[in-house]
Formats: sequence, C-alpha cells, structure tokens
Amino acid sequence: MRMSKLLFKTLRELPADAELPSHQLLLRAGLVTQLAAGTYCFAPLGWRVFRRLENIIREEMDRSGAQEVHLPALHPIELWEQSGRAESMGHTLFRLSDRKERGFALGPTHEEVVSFLASKTIQSYRDLPVTLYQIQTKFRDEARPRGGLVRLREFTMKDAYSFDTGWDTLDASYDAAFKAYVRIFERAGVPVIPVAADSGAIGGKDSQEFIFLTPNGEDEILLCPGCGYAANAEKAEFRRKPFIAAEAKPLEKIATPGQKTIADLVAALGIDARQTNKAVFYRADGQPVFVAIRGDLDVNEIKLKNTLKASDLEPMNDAMVQAAGLVPGSASAVGLSGMTIVADESVVEAPNLVAGANEPDAHYVNTNYGRDWTATVVADIALARAGEACATCGTALESRRGMEMGHVFKLGTIYSESMGVHYLNEQGEQKPAVMGCYGIGVERMMAAVIEANHDANGIIWPAEVTPYDIHIVGLNLDQEPVAAALAEVEALLEAAGLSVLVDDRTDSAGIKFKDADLLGIPQRLTVSPRALGQGGVELRARASGESAIVPLADLVDRLQVNRGSR
Repeated sequence: MRMSKLLFKTLRELPADAELPSHQLLLRAGLVTQLAAGTYCFAPLGWRVFRRLENIIREEMDRSGAQEVHLPALHPIELWEQSGRAESMGHTLFRLSDRKERGFALGPTHEEVVSFLASKTIQSYRDLPVTLYQIQTKFRDEARPRGGLVRLREFTMKDAYSFDTGWDTLDASYDAAFKAYVRIFERAGVPVIPVAADSGAIGGKDSQEFIFLTPNGEDEILLCPGCGYAANAEKAEFRRKPFIAAEAKPLEKIATPGQKTIADLVAALGIDARQTNKAVFYRADGQPVFVAIRGDLDVNEIKLKNTLKASDLEPMNDAMVQAAGLVPGSASAVGLSGMTIVADESVVEAPNLVAGANEPDAHYVNTNYGRDWTATVVADIALARAGEACATCGTALESRRGMEMGHVFKLGTIYSESMGVHYLNEQGEQKPAVMGCYGIGVERMMAAVIEANHDANGIIWPAEVTPYDIHIVGLNLDQEPVAAALAEVEALLEAAGLSVLVDDRTDSAGIKFKDADLLGIPQRLTVSPRALGQGGVELRARASGESAIVPLADLVDRLQVNRGSR
C-alpha cells in the first residue's frame, strides 16, 4: 500500500478530550474517528489491526474445538422477556419497534439467541458437548462511554457458549476456553492475570475475568502477595476484623450535637469504628432501601444490587433521605418500618453498636440486632479494600488498577431452563443443558494492546497485530536510483509474502520518520541516497531503535528472522 493513496491523517497535538494513552494514540495515528459518544469509525490502518485481532481470536477458538456461527444483532423482545432480562437489563438495553409495532432489542449479548438456536438443534446427549462462538456487533446504552475504545455503545465481541450434559463436562469446556484465552492474549501482546469476578447481569455460578494491570484501568483489583489470590474488588472476599465482644447492654439514647459521621462519633465517644452501625441509603428500582453496615466497612454496591436482584441502584442524597422520612446523619433501623432493610453480616454479629436515634443530634448506644431491630435480609454486602486480610491466608490485600480483557462464566442451567434447551440422557430422561459463556471485546482488546505497547513517540505493534509487516520510507524519490530501488524492495518483500506499507509522499524526512514511529509498525526500511551509497537499505527496529544497513540480497532472510513466527 502506497501512503500517497491511503486514507490516512495523523495529528501532531494531543486530542483535548482523550485521557488514556491508547485513546490519544488511536486518534493521533488516524486509526479511528469518533462519530458519537461510544461509537467510532475505523480508518483502513485501524481496521487492519482490528481484523488481525479477530483472526487471532478465531484461530484460537477453532483450535479449542469451538464452532463458529453467526447470530442476529436484532432480537425479538419476547426472547428477552422469556429469560427475564428485558427488565433486569434496565436502560442498558436498546429497544425499538418495527413498522407493525412489534418490539425488538439490539443485542447487548447473545445468551437468549444462542439458546434459541441450541433448542432447535440439540436433542440428545450424543449432541453434547458443543461450544458455539461468533464475532458480532453488540449494542449497550452505556451511561458513560469512556476511554476511546474501552467502553463503547456499539462494539464487537467474540462471545462463545458451551452446552454440556453436566457440571463435570462443563469444567472441561470451561478449561478449554480458559486456555484459548491465555493463548489469545499472549499472541496479542497483552499481559493478563485471571481474577475472580462478579457475573453481573449475565448471572451464573463461577466467573473469572482476564485483567490487564494498568494504572489507567477502570476496575480495582485486589491481590494477595502471600498466596496469589486475585479478585475484582466487586467480588473479592476478605476477613473482617473481629467485632468487639461484650455482653448486651440496655439501649440508651444520648445527645450527639453536630455529630453526623462515623468519624465524628468515634472522636466524640472515644470508641472504635467497629462499635458503630452505619446507615447508608439507596434507591433500588425506584424504591428506598435502608442499608446497615458496621462503621469500619463500606457497602459493595454490586453485592447489594445482586442481593436485591435490582436492575437499577443509586445512592440517595440528603433530600431523598428526608423525603423518605429519615434523618441524614442520625438514622438507624431501630423502630423503622415500611422500608426494605438490608443488614451486612457484620452488624448482626456485633453487640452494643452506636446507631442513629432517628432524630436530629441524637444517637442510640448499645443497639443489638434481634432485640432492638431486624432486617428484611441479611447478607455479605461489605466491600473489600486494600489492607484488609486475605480470606485465604490472612495477608494484607494490595490494590491495583486493571482493564477487563475477557470474561468467562459457568452459567449452569439459568438460560437452558428458561429458553428450553433440553436433551434426552441415556435413560431417555429430559434434562437441561449446562451452559458456559466466554466473551472478549475486540475494540477493548485493541486499546489494551496499545496501552501495553507504546512509548513517548507512538505505538509499538506486536508482530501478530501490526497493520503491515514492514514500513518502507522513501527519501529523495525524485532521484531515479532511489525510486527504482524502492520499487525493487517493495516487489521483493511482497513476493516473499510480507505485507508492506510504503511512504512515497513528498513530505520531509522528519515528518515521515515521526509518522513511522507514531504508527508503530515493528520494522522500518529506509530507502535513501545515503543508505544506497552504503550498500543497501537501513533496517530499524521500532521497539529497540537499533538500525543497520542491509544489502538487498540479504534483506528477505534478515526480515524473516526479525519477524519471527506468525
């Protein structure tokens, strides 16, 4: 490809609205252009990278034994109603109607549709196990698209779904997908670690994310340096500090003027935060929820949302709290009725806690669960934090930021039962298939490749992802010997099966070299009067910056060695 003919434009200045390095470089290198919030157009060079990522994914999924299918992006809403997710997906689900007012959704994921396909084709245990996958466009009405290609409203996902006769064979399907993911990310040049994760709106039993650790990640990951435990903060388990044991004492109201926070109470009363009962307020699907948790802990909103089986969860501000008849800074569940009360396990176990008296500037001391108040539901809703003790070995957890690259789930029979995916076992009994789900976002993966492979000058593409194998820069092309040598080199490399991008523009050497560094193709050849005068062309490695003059007769062999296996 000659750059004089390429749809291509680089930017010299950093885009003002791009914060992540990957977002900045995607725009500066002219690989993508934003159409609207969360939607992007891919230019030719960007699309070549995208397709190479798709090819890596496809090759490894095929190698794992999965079979590729293609499923519609436009779904009858009845499928989502049948699974129960038309409501639980909330505003994330794009909805529309056809000319006959029939309801449809743009697929944010494909559990329902693949289950429909499986229900029509799987009949016997002899048809199982089977894993189906596709690389398809998804649509999610994200409230806050961010990070360029990291969080989009329209994006491409490789989603795979396994169907098995039982949990034992599901383990084998899950393991095959897991190993395929390890190979995919290794080939793409993105270092990842598997961590325990929440299943979210998809549901299921076991769930793991493949996380690329980066300061620019949107997820908090908790790691144990002692035993290697790793989990998303949404899912992480930890050992709570023990409660302060004591015999139950009589309930007493005390004046607490101006004391509205846990820190205020701790300082004024000379107590430990573990001796307080913190009130936190939420609206779940529009209804107020009172949450009680020990004062030294915070609420894990994902755990709370899952506990309530809510589609939408939002914190209540003081005005909302007052409108619900509660007293901000001095509320408790003592005497409270007509509202859902969720209690963390920590306040059920601990005796004699200080809690709000439900009137301004007053608190109760010595509140005890069961005697003074009860909850609608008791659950583990505490958020793990750095410094908390690892649930496995007790070592203090460490916090890192990370970017989710892939997610694998053991779904079980959630969708096979609701969508009618059954098979006849060897005894002739009808059983639901046991399912797994495995996803990778391709655009997000492309962003992560750049996050993991760049320097101050631009992108450094791994060999298997680069848009072209070789970047040829021609200088002084108005000189016939140089133009002839460039054409010879281009033909020589293409005959050897190497893809070549040729900078034949009339721009200065400085502009061409800056663009070459920005675009990040692993190997650059410079055809110039100086190099030809030294007996060849200049070969420069983008990653190391090392260069050498290579005779044309040795060029293909030298490039094949540098290029490595594909």
